Amino acid sequence: MTIAKKIKLSISQSSMIRKMFDEGIILKKKYGADKVYDFSLGNPNAEQPEEFKRELINLAAENIPLKHGYTPNAGYPETRQAIAQKINKTTGLKMDADHVIMSCGAGGALNVILKALLDPNDEVIVLKPFFVEYPFYIGNFDGIVKYAATKTDFSLDIEVIAEAISNNTKAIIINSPNNPTGKVYGEKEIAELSRMLLEKGRVLGKTIYLISDEPYAEIVFDGVTVPSVLKAYPNSIIAYSYSKTLSLPGERIGYIAVNPQIHEVGDLISALILCTRILGFVHAPALMQRIVARLQDVAVDVKVYQKKRDMLCDGLTKAGYQFEKPQGAFYLFVQSPIPDDVTFVQMLLKKNILVVPGSGFGGPGYFRIAYCVDDATIINSMDGFAEAIKECK
Repeated sequence: MTIAKKIKLSISQSSMIRKMFDEGIILKKKYGADKVYDFSLGNPNAEQPEEFKRELINLAAENIPLKHGYTPNAGYPETRQAIAQKINKTTGLKMDADHVIMSCGAGGALNVILKALLDPNDEVIVLKPFFVEYPFYIGNFDGIVKYAATKTDFSLDIEVIAEAISNNTKAIIINSPNNPTGKVYGEKEIAELSRMLLEKGRVLGKTIYLISDEPYAEIVFDGVTVPSVLKAYPNSIIAYSYSKTLSLPGERIGYIAVNPQIHEVGDLISALILCTRILGFVHAPALMQRIVARLQDVAVDVKVYQKKRDMLCDGLTKAGYQFEKPQGAFYLFVQSPIPDDVTFVQMLLKKNILVVPGSGFGGPGYFRIAYCVDDATIINSMDGFAEAIKECK
């Protein structure tokens, strides 16, 4: 065998999101892009804020020594300090630049965090349904995935999470607003989770880290807010990305924020910086670091996504679909009208509608719609959605 057995297995289990995206490319060539309704990939389509465009032009014109040179592995101190100051405003913590490490997006941040924390066979709890890459990220460092189901409305089930904790538990990953459900875990839920983790840690005589994956933290609707895990739980770490906040997924810019209350926090920070280098990231993109330092209070127009959510939810409700209305992100996790979600996704594919089976997210019986698309895609897909559910009756 040419390639590693582990990678060969991973290929066979590879993301259904990308498979559907590739299928969409074929269909668009065959029928034309306007006749294919592609909801497969969460590629943000809100326009970048005008402030970003101005700063990009200004920065390109500035005469800065080594503008495109290597940065410190942790990132520029001024960028890290700007992020720490923003976090302090919302949490009341006393973070400084040393508690922030710039990263190549949230995916890069999560891999660096897991590399720094995990010994072989350490367990990481993942909540169902989950972002499809989590098991691969954990497996990169010989960790073991332990799954814990959420409630029927996708809120945290503290008892189920508690049952999943063992002597080998090193961390739990939460994702709020959630991909694929759009669920935001409320302040009460986070407080209950914090109390449980502290008690479990005390009984087991160990630290259980709470890793919060927050690329959608600014994409929330209807006055909902995302409570701070840094404020709620001392052993917390944030993986953040500007991919959605500023519509910059291709620029790969984010950060890791480490709670200063973590025991031996200096060792953890040193480990994160080392892992940034030895995983081959070296450092986050230099130009983007300089830009985000200047844009800490800037974000895309969230109303763009809220309008799309409401349009989609109204249309699917009229057609007879059932779902929990998302509070954030730009995904809708819809109950399949038949138990086999993969089969129903294939039925939608015959209508030139591309969605992703919930099975790929650990949520069988559902399918995910990424509604970060043109309004016309949502409007023109409704007949196909209505026809597909009628065929199931």
